[in-house]
This record gives sequence, C-alpha cells and structure tokens, in this order.
Amino acid sequence: MGANAAGSETDPSAVGRRVGLDGWLDGVRDRVAEHVREFVRARCVCHVRALPDSDFVADLLAEFSTGGKYLRSTFTYLGWLSAGEPGDSALRAAGSAELLHAFALVQDDVMDGSLVRRGRPAAHVRLADWHRTRGLSGSSEWFGTSSAVLLGDLLLVWAEQLLRESGLAASALDRAWPAYDQMRSELAMGQFADLVNDARRLPGLEDVLAVARSKSGNYTVKRPLEIGALLAGCDAEVLDVFRRYGTLVGEAFQLRDDLIGVFGTPREPGGADLWDRKATTVVVLARDLASPVVRERMSELFSAAELDASAVERWRDLIASTGARDRAEELIADRVSEALRVVSSAPMEPFLGEVLADMAIRCTEDGTR
Repeated sequence: MGANAAGSETDPSAVGRRVGLDGWLDGVRDRVAEHVREFVRARCVCHVRALPDSDFVADLLAEFSTGGKYLRSTFTYLGWLSAGEPGDSALRAAGSAELLHAFALVQDDVMDGSLVRRGRPAAHVRLADWHRTRGLSGSSEWFGTSSAVLLGDLLLVWAEQLLRESGLAASALDRAWPAYDQMRSELAMGQFADLVNDARRLPGLEDVLAVARSKSGNYTVKRPLEIGALLAGCDAEVLDVFRRYGTLVGEAFQLRDDLIGVFGTPREPGGADLWDRKATTVVVLARDLASPVVRERMSELFSAAELDASAVERWRDLIASTGARDRAEELIADRVSEALRVVSSAPMEPFLGEVLADMAIRCTEDGTR
C-alpha cells in the first residue's frame, strides 16, 4: 500500500519528520480542495446559473466548501489508506466530508446567530446584504436566514453526490453508506441537542460529552476515519482501532473547542459560549469544581435575564478560578495520550500510524478548529 503518495512521493525521513508530514498533509489538502472546487463549479453551472447574480451565489458556495483545515477529508483519506491505494477517486470521496462540513457551518451560523465565519461575514449575513443592496421586497434578514438554510441543504445534497460519483466501486460505497447515514443523523440530532443545551439546565459532564460527540467529535474524526476504512474494505481489527482513536481524538477536539468558546485564542475572542449560555464541558467542569460561593455567583450569571460584556468577563474569571481550564487541558492530554497508545499498538503501516499520531496532536492544539 503506497501510503506515502497523495499525488507526490513525500518521504518524511528525507526532509525531517514534521516537515515531511507537513508536505504530505498539504498535498492531500490541495488535491482534495481542487476536486471539491471542480465539483462545486460544475454543480453551479447546472443549478445556479439561472439565478439573478448567479456569480455571487456560486462564489459563496465555492468559498464555504473549500475553506478550512480539511481535517475531515484528511481523516477520511487516512481511513482509506488502511487498505486502499492512493488515487483521485479516494480523494474525491474524501472531499464529500468537506461539503458536509460546509453544510454544517452554514446552518450552525444561522442557528447560533453568528455574524462571522473564518474572519468574514457569515453566509446568512452576506445573503441579507445581497438582498438589501438589490432593493428586493421583504425582510433582508429573513431572506438571509432562509436562503442560507436552502444553500446549506444544497451542500448536503452535493456531499452525497460527490461521494456517489467519486469513481469508487459500488461495492465500496455499499460498505460505507450505513456509516455515512449514521454520521449525518448524529450530526443533525447533535445540533438539535445543542439548541437545548442550556447552562441553566445543569446537565452532567457525561451528558455534555455525549452531545459534543454527536455534534462535532464523531463527524470530525471517528466517522470520517470509519467511512474511509469501510470504503477501502480494511479488516475489523484496524476498523476497531480507528473507532477507538476517533472517539478519543474527537472528544479532545471538542474539549479544545469548548476552551476556545470561553477563553478564546490570540486570534479569536472568547466568551461566545457564555453569551449563548451553553452548558459546554468547560462550563460544567467549572460548576463541578467550584466552591459553594463561586457556584452561587456563576448561577446568578447564567440565570440573569440579560448579560453584558462585564458580566461575561466576570463569568469567565470565575470559571478560571475553579481550575476548570487546567482540568480541561488534562482531559485533552489524557485522551490524546490514549489515542497515541491505541495507534502505536495497532497492526497498520508505520507511516499511517505516524500520520494519525501527528493528526491527534494537530487537531487538538490551541487554536485549531
């Protein structure tokens, strides 16, 4: 199995381990991105060209479907390499995960009322502005919300179409469809659970982690790896390793995301989850670790009729005072460490294990989303 190829022959030992992995991963990302761009461009010609200002809608769809770090498609391709040969059909199949992710981002921004995505206005905001500048009748905000939902649905349809038309054999696709359907169902119900995930309900940590697995962790790591492996027809032992690794790294990924949602990063302000009063892992850990006095103060904040910036800042300081941030970091480190152990003892080609170990660290680092 030529796992060292993704359009190029990159040998990590020849150029330094990390540099070599960077080059290999960049190669996978670039090839997947090109396949996704070509597919979206062709679909837009078929379905978008009749719209007024079709270039605007086509560009918006292309931007949201080809941005980001390509974690999900990379994990899908790594799953494939467990038993399959490198090739464009597998890379196109992996690209399906990016269109599914684009669907989730567009609709997640609508549900959360997020105004910005990847440093630019969110899709529903830009669609509302487009409606406003054209002087169309009705509410521009309602148009933006409604049209973003529809374009998100289109991306969801295209995600399956890209997988189906990837060029992989029907027998390979048949092996993967049940897991693909499971992933989409988990994502939808995880998003629904997140809508009612309110800090005032005081859920337990295990309940919050279950929501996190469905909403983000599973469809970021576990299911893409599993789907890629099923497409390739890998053996049951390796598939079990992928599932255990995927659960661990997916949880660590969501824990990192929850830390960012409270404390932010040097490039991204924190506090969004507090404004939304979400019962994330960090919020629940803080409640469980807090003294009675601090717990009462936090209870007053997440029960307040309204929050302002100073209240959110006080809440964040209270969370930090409980040690929840350090505890979340410990939980991340524990899960990554166990995932590395699982991979190190797995019966797979060394290069594949090396990339999986590296990805476990990359996608749980501070600032990786």
